[in-house]
Amino acid sequence: MTPAEVSDALVEAARGVVAEGGPAVEVPGEVLVLACGAGVFESPVGLVLGITPEAIAERVGGTVTGRGFVRVEVPAADVVEAILRDPGYGTARVPRFGWDDRPRSFENPGFSVRYAYARACWVGRWGAELGVGEGSLRDPEPAELRLVGVLGEVPGRAAQAEREGDARPLAFCLERVAGAYHDVHERCPAVPLGDEEPGAVHAGRAGLARAVRVALGNGLKMIGETPRERI
Repeated sequence: MTPAEVSDALVEAARGVVAEGGPAVEVPGEVLVLACGAGVFESPVGLVLGITPEAIAERVGGTVTGRGFVRVEVPAADVVEAILRDPGYGTARVPRFGWDDRPRSFENPGFSVRYAYARACWVGRWGAELGVGEGSLRDPEPAELRLVGVLGEVPGRAAQAEREGDARPLAFCLERVAGAYHDVHERCPAVPLGDEEPGAVHAGRAGLARAVRVALGNGLKMIGETPRERI
């Protein structure tokens, strides 16, 4: 699930509570959803609308946190697959933003983001040549879970950038995605090494790389850059 899909589920649940005798309130078409980790989403929907959070949580198979937020948890693989189903993932109207082109080193956040996108593209090309198929993310490593968690933040930061007329919340989020992906690229290879045969683990990791490509590609376009597959 993406944050937008979680929002849709919460809206439907809240409307169901209202229809079955709950508070007579108008439920908006979308609600605030916060990404709080890999596949972990929280929303103050009940507090904002004056509806018992437990009633909403029960309808979406979620729980209620100590501060009264409805929490929805899904497998990390579901987040990746949802991003891949949505080519416009996280898109918003964001002001232009520019990083320096040089130095071309990881100390330059602009290079880090652009290179992460190029690396994700490389995984797709090289994986196809080596016969890596498609599949779900399996038994994700801690680094992969951190990456999925940051990917979940992209839509919220893009919306914040649009709302505030300031691209920096999105730009900083893209930098975190890039940093997390570089870590995954080094620690969790998506392509077979040496005489290794391509398998289900590689397929899942290649899917994660495609999700990174979607998120970073859309992010770069939003701030006015043309994503480059090679640097």
